[in-house]
Amino acid sequence: MSKCISVLGSTGSIGRQTLDVAEKLGVRVAALTAERSVDRLAEQCRIFRPSLAVMGSEAAAKALKAQIADLPTEVMWGKAGLLAAAAHPDADTVITAVVGMIGLEPTMAALKAGKRIGLANKETMVCAGELVMATAKAYGAEIIPVDSEHSALFQCLAGCVDRQEVRRLILTCSGGPFFGMNREELKLVRSADALKHPTWKMGPKITIDCSTLMNKGLEVIEAMRLYELPLAQVDVVIHRQSVVHSLVEYCDGAVLAQLGSPDMRLPIQLALTWPNRMACPAPNLDLLTCGALSFCAPDEEAFPCLKLAKEAAKAGGTAGAVLSGANEVAVGLYLRDAIGFYDIPALVRGAMDAVPFTGNPGLETIIEADRLARQYVSSTFGG
Repeated sequence: MSKCISVLGSTGSIGRQTLDVAEKLGVRVAALTAERSVDRLAEQCRIFRPSLAVMGSEAAAKALKAQIADLPTEVMWGKAGLLAAAAHPDADTVITAVVGMIGLEPTMAALKAGKRIGLANKETMVCAGELVMATAKAYGAEIIPVDSEHSALFQCLAGCVDRQEVRRLILTCSGGPFFGMNREELKLVRSADALKHPTWKMGPKITIDCSTLMNKGLEVIEAMRLYELPLAQVDVVIHRQSVVHSLVEYCDGAVLAQLGSPDMRLPIQLALTWPNRMACPAPNLDLLTCGALSFCAPDEEAFPCLKLAKEAAKAGGTAGAVLSGANEVAVGLYLRDAIGFYDIPALVRGAMDAVPFTGNPGLETIIEADRLARQYVSSTFGG
C-alpha cells in the first residue's frame, strides 16, 4: 500500500478525488502540482502540507508563494517542477492526473525513479505506450491504471497467468451525451451540449472526448499498450448505465466483468492500496436498484473519432502522438466554439495525413510528432 504520494494535477477532478481518498486512508502527500489554479492549490497545501508545490508558470508560482509564505513548502514552476514532483524522494506513488501530452515526461521520470504510477493520463500511453512499458520493466516500476475501464481490466486480469488465455478485452462506453444521434443532428451540437455528460463529472477536455468517442478510441490504444495485446483483441461496447466498467473474455468462453458505482474514487483508491482492498468513501453498488444493464455496438460512422483512433492503433509508431496532439488542440477550439463538432475528426484526419510517420520512435521523435500535429491544427484554424 502507498505511504506517500505525489499528485500531478491535484486541482483537477481526478486530483481532488485522489486527495479525498488519501486523506481518508491517512496517506501522506509529498508534492502537488497545478497548471493555473493558485487559490485551490494554496488551500490544498494548507490541508496536506506537501514539501513541494508546482505551478505551470512563473507568475502563478510567485502568486502561490505569496499565499503560502508561512508554510515550509518549496514552490517551483514549469517542466522542471513537474519532473521534481514526479521523482520526489519521499513519494512511493505518483498519481499522474494532468491532461494531455504534458504528462509524458513526468511519468517517465517517475518510472526511472522506481515509483508506482497511478496512471490517469491516457495520452502518455497513447503517445508512447511501448516506450513507457519498456521503461517500467527496465526500472522495476509498477503501473496501475486509474481510468475506470482500465482499472476494471486490471482487476479482471489479476488471476490470469498467461495472456494467451485472453480472447479479448471489452471496454465499455457510456456513449456520451449524444448517444443515438445521427450525423445531421450532430452537425449542430455545440460545446455546451457536449459538456453535459450523462454519468460522469470530469474535466472539460475528457468530457468533450467522451462526446466524440475519441476518449474511447484513446482507451483502446491505452489498453493495447498496458496489456500488450493487438487491436484485434480489444473491443468497445456501449453500456449506458456505466455500472459494468469493462470485461475480459477468456479462451474458454468465460467473461469476467468488474461492476461498481460510477465513482472515480474506487479505481483511485485501488491504485493506492493494491494488492489490498479497504473500505472506500464511494457508495456501494446496489444491484436491486441499479436497473437493467444494456449493451450495444458503437456507431463509428456518426462518431468517426473512434475509427480514427483504431487506425492510429493499427499503425503504431508516431500515429498515436499525432492523433492525441491534433485532438487536444481541436478540442480546445471546440470548447471556444471556434469550430464545429465534425471539425474535430476532420482536423485529426488532416494531421494524420500531413505529419510524417515514424515506425519505431524515441522520446524526442514522439514529442516532435505531437508538436507538428498541434502546429497543423493551429495553422489550419488559427488556434
